[in-house]
Amino acid sequence: MKKTTSNSVTLPQERMLELFKILHARFEKHMDRHQELDWQKVQTNLEKDAEKLWSLNEMEETGGEPDVIGYDAKTDQYLFCDCSAESPKGRRSLCYDQDALESRKEHKPKNSAVGMAAEMGIELLTEEQYRDLQQLGKFDTKTSSWVATPTEIRELGGAIFGDLRFGRVFIYHNGAESYYGARGFRGLLKV
Repeated sequence: MKKTTSNSVTLPQERMLELFKILHARFEKHMDRHQELDWQKVQTNLEKDAEKLWSLNEMEETGGEPDVIGYDAKTDQYLFCDCSAESPKGRRSLCYDQDALESRKEHKPKNSAVGMAAEMGIELLTEEQYRDLQQLGKFDTKTSSWVATPTEIRELGGAIFGDLRFGRVFIYHNGAESYYGARGFRGLLKV
């Protein structure tokens, strides 16, 4: 990756071309996630925004297997989401946010889900988005993923996460400072 003078991040040309191949192949393999969408239009949007392409690369590098899951006609943006079967391996063992990270006196994780998402330029899925994703496949059958937590829950020290068990999506709560080897987070990127 390479920083430009405006502090944005760009990918080397070789990696950009490789990433386009990966994303295109995944797009073609999983047409059920984005019926009636055209890859060439997706790629055209990607080519216009080097920072978003960098974020997609971060999603890919951390094991998210990002894919298009929708299109917002109002903003002319495609929605990319982590579609790995389990919570992305490179984003596990994280507490929920910076406040939770700072509250831990010992055995602190390396980062928080909210902090890492911000560094990557992506958003945590909301509970509704997480449930919608589960309509496109079976995700988190052995792991779980932090989801964006409503303020009223976070103010009480909690955070929420989801998984799929027994053919059903479950949303649970935990202390925001907790972290587990099988819990990560899924991100959303609008391109």
